[in-house]
Amino acid sequence: MWIFGYGSLIWKVDFPYESKIVGYIKGFERKFYQHSTDHRGTPERPGRVVTLVPNNEELCVWGVAYKIKETDVEKVMDHLDYREKGGYQRTKVLFFPFSIYEKPFDITIYVGTKDNKNYAGEADDNSIAEQILNSVGPSGTNIEYLLNLAKAMREIAPHVNDQHLFSIEAKVLNTLKERSCHE
Repeated sequence: MWIFGYGSLIWKVDFPYESKIVGYIKGFERKFYQHSTDHRGTPERPGRVVTLVPNNEELCVWGVAYKIKETDVEKVMDHLDYREKGGYQRTKVLFFPFSIYEKPFDITIYVGTKDNKNYAGEADDNSIAEQILNSVGPSGTNIEYLLNLAKAMREIAPHVNDQHLFSIEAKVLNTLKERSCHE
């Protein structure tokens, strides 16, 4: 069994895995359209985390595929179902490894669909950045989530310009810089 990490699972893997491969899935966009009320925010002040938004184009979302040992599948799935309980559902898609020597294969992804209670939906980058700047939850600040994801994407896929992610990162960093200059 394979699991696809496109958000915090890229940089915060908290389950056993046998191997990992960098690659992408098609037909989705990575967007900060999911509220986090249990990890990077609270019910009173939700954070913003990424989910996958379907699109009709051949857009790619880069991330990491983790191969789970057969003996660990049940334990890992129980753990991920709990970790992703804030509105994410499992589904299968085709994963395309970065290496030309590997063939595409089926992989499990977690998607926060529009009909879940924590779906935040579309917003402009400034609004998303402001929400991220002001949200903290049991797993830490929403800023930490954003910056770790952007850093991880530059490391695993330096050839990819994730415009949505990097635009929000730039807005958050600019605001933090402005705030530190006024203190």
